[in-house]
Amino acid sequence: MRLDRAFVLALALLAPTAAWAGPPFLTDDPEPTDTGHWEIYGPIVEVEGRGSDYGGSTGVEINYGAAPDLQLTVGIPVAFAHDAAGRHWGAGDLEVSAKYRFYHDEAAGLSVAAFPGLTLPTASNGMGNYKVTALLPVWVQKDAGPWSVFGGGGYAINPGAGNRDYWTGGVAVTRQVSSRLLLGAEADRQGADSVDGRASTSLGFGGIYQMKAPFRLLASGGPTFVDGGGAAGFHVFVALGLDF
Repeated sequence: MRLDRAFVLALALLAPTAAWAGPPFLTDDPEPTDTGHWEIYGPIVEVEGRGSDYGGSTGVEINYGAAPDLQLTVGIPVAFAHDAAGRHWGAGDLEVSAKYRFYHDEAAGLSVAAFPGLTLPTASNGMGNYKVTALLPVWVQKDAGPWSVFGGGGYAINPGAGNRDYWTGGVAVTRQVSSRLLLGAEADRQGADSVDGRASTSLGFGGIYQMKAPFRLLASGGPTFVDGGGAAGFHVFVALGLDF
């Protein structure tokens, strides 16, 4: 199998797990949805690839503040990929996760949360992992005025023939530029997810623009570098957010 095709197929299978991250960033933060409130991101479009070889998903992520410091999340994606053989579509793997903020010091601006999640093998047309996978991360955030630094990571359980478990994590810095605009930058690292795979590093820039309530626009993107993989790839995220 050519490296380019292996690269895009791996990205297509990994794309659903990206929804566990804090939109629009690959890196997550420990802030849960407010109790009794909803955050809905949709449509979400996530794309990763290199040149004309790419894969990703589109769909909806639903977050609910089920209790103080507890957020429940469901992601419903449709996966796609494009390579020399053409375009491929199919249902993605259903994502379920729970974020629990177990430490919060408002005076110090410091929060810590666990955000374990599962993907369930609901995909069709070869667009999923055929196994239940899991991500077990911890996220930390420090706020200082308009600035925030957040990051962390965890262990991914990735069963299946030729697959391997791996570590993943990242760090992001954001600034509230105005009452409507937040901008940020991040660096994210993921270990090899298959026996013959390679680790990758993604850099990104993103922002959130608050539109007329309750809507907001979220976007991010940047290069992805596969260890020893030649030319850089790319990743892009765009979503419409709804808070109520």
